[in-house]
Amino acid sequence: MSNTAEAIVAVEHVYKSVADSTGTLDILQDIHFTLGARETAAIVGASGSGKSTLLSIIAGLDVPTKGTVRLAGEDLFAVEEDDRAALRARQVGFVFQSFQLLGNLTALENVMLPLELAGRRDARRDAAEMLERVGLAQRLGHYPKLLSGGEQQRVALARAFVVQPRLLLADEPTGSLDFATGEQVMQLMFDLNRELGTTLLLVTHDRGIAQRCERRITIAAGRVAQDEATAAPLAA
Repeated sequence: MSNTAEAIVAVEHVYKSVADSTGTLDILQDIHFTLGARETAAIVGASGSGKSTLLSIIAGLDVPTKGTVRLAGEDLFAVEEDDRAALRARQVGFVFQSFQLLGNLTALENVMLPLELAGRRDARRDAAEMLERVGLAQRLGHYPKLLSGGEQQRVALARAFVVQPRLLLADEPTGSLDFATGEQVMQLMFDLNRELGTTLLLVTHDRGIAQRCERRITIAAGRVAQDEATAAPLAA
């Protein structure tokens, strides 16, 4: 387990509660863990256990009721939303189950977008190179509707990794894919993770995917029920 001073991610006693007509619902309770550089971890647990809420808080997309998250030592919730978004853009990449590609942009333009927002001068070149690395050199001008599910998720991977984030967050990245395509996408994700030295944190229901990570963090009833090293090393 990583030392907080060396952590890329430090989740510090995070609570999340919401109120409705029936009272207060505690979604997360005293979540606390750290991840170091290049570490890979899977968040697992039953539906409704709080996994996706936790990932959203780590991304700074949701705000905890109590506690905080530090990315590379910077407190996400000690700054205004605009500064939090800027920190996210510098440090974090995202991969979603539903791909989240912009339908009016080509594959190349989707991958260029985060580079352009960051003011990178060689956005087109870097995006094209990353799409080539994920096997889509012949699909640069294709719009998402013309791509298969596996191809769309490869575009999403290219978009996430092209900024070379220190942290990659993935929420059920193979949930919309068939088994064989999902296996190919996960292998590509792990390959890019090792090659670029990114810390990887993913939410998954798939035990096989969780086993390929170095750590498995089990969430039950909004708490960390178990944080353990997996039996198998990271897949080659």
